Amino acid sequence: MSDLPLVLLERRDAVVWLRLNRPESRNALSLALVAALKEHLTHLAMDPSVWVVGIVGEGAKAFCAGADLKERKKMDDAQAQGAVDGLRALMNQVAAMPQPTVALLNGAAFGGGLELALACDFRLASETAVMGLTETKLAIIPGAGGCVRLPQAVGLAKAKELILLGSRVNAPEAFTMGLVTQVLSSTTLQGQADAFTEVLLQGGPLALRAAKRVLQSCSGLTEEEALEVEKHQSRSLLPSKDRVEALKAFYEKRTPQFRGE
Repeated sequence: MSDLPLVLLERRDAVVWLRLNRPESRNALSLALVAALKEHLTHLAMDPSVWVVGIVGEGAKAFCAGADLKERKKMDDAQAQGAVDGLRALMNQVAAMPQPTVALLNGAAFGGGLELALACDFRLASETAVMGLTETKLAIIPGAGGCVRLPQAVGLAKAKELILLGSRVNAPEAFTMGLVTQVLSSTTLQGQADAFTEVLLQGGPLALRAAKRVLQSCSGLTEEEALEVEKHQSRSLLPSKDRVEALKAFYEKRTPQFRGE
């Protein structure tokens, strides 16, 4: 067993990467790993200096193989249900992060691993990555948001195909169906992911948070209600120093220097 933390935190300026650190178990989501992720996410959500949050797996084989089935095998029904509830709470916490979130699929992402990626705003995949919600092969269903979030990404018909058949897809297939945002070279994976987050950082951090808040909160609202949410978030940005800086930089023909204020 490694003495290293279950989650490694890597900071690159305003971007923080959370690295799942159980490579010997293909970064499977044990109870302890889930708890560690929740703790980090809680702190990051309250940190205004963090503009983007990324999640990646340690090692070259897997982003995350899903729930830790060896651990799950030792549980009774009540404990297993508690573990599933914990996974669902984790995915909901990821989805609710105020910052844009990026999953870097450096390898296999199955079951809860893909559900974790689906809870992120963007999914970048290595050209060698393979993924799927294969729970029906284990006589269960994706119970941590997969049945809800996969159709949002690929459409209902394709989601039925993937979930009911327990299909696995490679990165190019996933890109074609809209499951991943980009397919990256496995040899320069982290560098390309950093380049992607650099593009995100070109947007004002307050604006990124506000736009995400509107996009996520409008589901289920009437058009009138959704427009009210958008109006409120738009108005909240008017007094910001970043908005003034953006206008000044535009007229001075230079890159704006945002500070999240």
